[in-house]
Amino acid sequence: MINTENFEFEGTYHIFSHVNGTEVIFREPSNYQFFLEKIEKYILPVADIYAYCLLPNHFHLLLRFKNFDDVNSENEHQFLMKHFGNLLNAYAKAYNKKYNRNGALFLNAVKRKKMSDEKYLLKVLHYIHNNPTNHGFVNKIDQWKHSSYNSYLNPEKESKLDRKGIMRYLFR
Repeated sequence: MINTENFEFEGTYHIFSHVNGTEVIFREPSNYQFFLEKIEKYILPVADIYAYCLLPNHFHLLLRFKNFDDVNSENEHQFLMKHFGNLLNAYAKAYNKKYNRNGALFLNAVKRKKMSDEKYLLKVLHYIHNNPTNHGFVNKIDQWKHSSYNSYLNPEKESKLDRKGIMRYLFR
């Protein structure tokens, strides 16, 4: 099921959201960079990011929430969801101001699917990185600049991704 599971600390999730209507989320390269900066500000404090892919009309994240013992467990979903609300609201507000538009930019709240096992996690990792080719934006996945794929090809390059975390699953 999609979008019905509550966020949980130490849970690994495929998270995605689609633009409202036929608009685009990212009109120019600076929009992609700004969105990544907002991910760093709002999501990295509560989660380790394994993979991402930003496409003109939607985005995907694969992440694992960190452990926060000091937050009441019955409030953890609201606490974690608030960070995604802050991310999407901050981006939409800046986007609306820059492009002189009004209204909702994203279709709904983020959709999410908790990873049930390692096999499914690896399937989602593959799906996220192949999304630009599946939608016809590029012919080869390494040609898409707005995904984490190339970060895995260049491990010596600094990254905010938790590459070591995902490598545990790849090389068992």
